[in-house]
Amino acid sequence: IIAENDSFLAFIPYAALSPFHTWIFPRYHASSYDMISESELKDLSAILKEVLLRLYYGLGNPDYNYTIRSAPLADMNTRYYHWYLSIIPRVTKQAGFELGSGMFINSSIPEESASYLREVTIPKEFI
Repeated sequence: IIAENDSFLAFIPYAALSPFHTWIFPRYHASSYDMISESELKDLSAILKEVLLRLYYGLGNPDYNYTIRSAPLADMNTRYYHWYLSIIPRVTKQAGFELGSGMFINSSIPEESASYLREVTIPKEFI
């Protein structure tokens, strides 16, 4: 676990695609991002800011991609899917194995990566 608040939990999943690959999951079940409330949106923005600041200061401002993984609108009330936000810092390069096989090699351990990010000091003016 990297960070948490009343509505969300940020963590590095088991078998992450790359080092420091982070998921932000809502604590409540919802299959679609479209179901988020105003107060939950504020909590999401707060935890997203914290995670991005930890990546910025801890990893030296890496490039990253983030996506919202959400059920389609037609399936927004389904019980079989739980939406989440995925952040993938670009701290490694894909090489022949990854490009040829479509599989990813992650040499980091999620617990160690999460511990490292938790220990990052964020300047007070950004908190």
